[in-house]
Amino acid sequence: MNFKNIFSNIFSYKPQKTEDFIIPNSPNNIDSKESSEKYVSTEYDKNIKVIKTSYNLLINSDINLHEFEITISNKKFKSALLFIDGLVNSESINNSILSPLLLRNSIKMSASQHSKPKLLDVKKFDLKDFLLKSIITQNVISTETEFENIFNKVNSGFCALFVDSLDCSLCIEVKDLKGRSITEPQTENVVHGSHESFVENIRTNTSLLRKIINNENLVIENLNVGKITKTSVAVCYIKSIANDDLIAEVSSRINGINIDSLVSSGQLENLIKDDLNNIYPEVISTERPDRTAEFLLGGRVAILVNGSPYSLIVPALLLDFLSSSEDLNLNYFYANFLKVIRIFALFITLFLPSLYIAITIFHDEFLPSELLFAIVAAREKIPFPIIFEILLMEISFELIREAGIRVPSAFGQAIGIVGALILGEAAVTANIVSPILVIIVALTGISEFAIPDFSFSFSVRIFRFIYIILSYICRIIWNCSRILYTSMLHFNNKFFWCSNTPL
Repeated sequence: MNFKNIFSNIFSYKPQKTEDFIIPNSPNNIDSKESSEKYVSTEYDKNIKVIKTSYNLLINSDINLHEFEITISNKKFKSALLFIDGLVNSESINNSILSPLLLRNSIKMSASQHSKPKLLDVKKFDLKDFLLKSIITQNVISTETEFENIFNKVNSGFCALFVDSLDCSLCIEVKDLKGRSITEPQTENVVHGSHESFVENIRTNTSLLRKIINNENLVIENLNVGKITKTSVAVCYIKSIANDDLIAEVSSRINGINIDSLVSSGQLENLIKDDLNNIYPEVISTERPDRTAEFLLGGRVAILVNGSPYSLIVPALLLDFLSSSEDLNLNYFYANFLKVIRIFALFITLFLPSLYIAITIFHDEFLPSELLFAIVAAREKIPFPIIFEILLMEISFELIREAGIRVPSAFGQAIGIVGALILGEAAVTANIVSPILVIIVALTGISEFAIPDFSFSFSVRIFRFIYIILSYICRIIWNCSRILYTSMLHFNNKFFWCSNTPL
């Protein structure tokens, strides 16, 4: 295998293939001999068999199937309550479900009724309506007849009540999902503005948006992505402001995703992009509810993913990546001044190293004589070409930044001191790089930190390396053209001399 194939296998992007496989004992592939029922049966034992087979109750430790009997009008009914430990509130189950079912053993009929109703007479007595309207005191209850829908609700924090002789299950919401509380943003800090950030719970995130946008036109549509995970994805927009075609396009792209699992908003961002080969981001990712609300009020669409503390804003403009949520809280002149500073920082971090190569090699007449002499004197003892110096310092800066992110926070400051001071000073003292180049790389890195958007800064870093290499390639082309020109001039002079030589 040649080097081209090796690098292609390592760095080339390969779209994720959809694997056609099934999970053993999943609700969709239960053995027909064990349970041919797709829907809830009126036979209690059949339903329990399906539940035990689907959830592997013999080995699953967090799946609880609580079986009991309830007595209604002197008739006993076998019942079972299915829930997942850790996703539900035990107090709500005890107070709102088990206590009313077990403590009330008979129907107390009113004095106006002369005879006791027969349970088998559906016209006079409906067990399902009686449980819904008179027994269970929880506020969110739904009836489901398909096991797939029941298991989806149980997996999301509901409990399912199965009662003998009922052909449906009562799914009762008793969620108690543990998660991180609302804290300050970690990557988008501001001085003037809100100090709340999104968390990993999608319902907490939607409530933060509702708190800011107090309007009934705010629509939050819920979609499920992933054949296995069935991750909840919320599409948020303001009905009276957002464009209908934009809403339809976003919903169409999300519904068209054919994938087994979705675990983060960044994964969803790559799945809904126009072009995967585009280095620049096409979606704004933010962890701030106030910034998300600002975009929604401007006619954009926000996408929230359960389990991710970031919202995706579509569509995105170039100026949005250079704007901060603090701009709205500042004076008009201050905000525009900061935007100009960020644009200038973008220009510096993108072009400064390549401009340094181009000016010192091709256009040294643009530099003052004193500065030119200082650069030449600083590089006099450097044994390496200028491209090696810049790439060495840029890669070292990237390594220091990556190490500062990955190591524990207690060592981050030490990594920065060692990398910036000790290594930089040692490299200059050892005549590996010139002092002016250390200033160039440091100014480039500081300017990059002024860009508010993290994804946009990634693309800027990649293009900076491309421009550095292109600027040095121009020198190679220039040298080759000079050699070719000199050779052609020498050949023409020789040919002219030979043609004028008398025979």
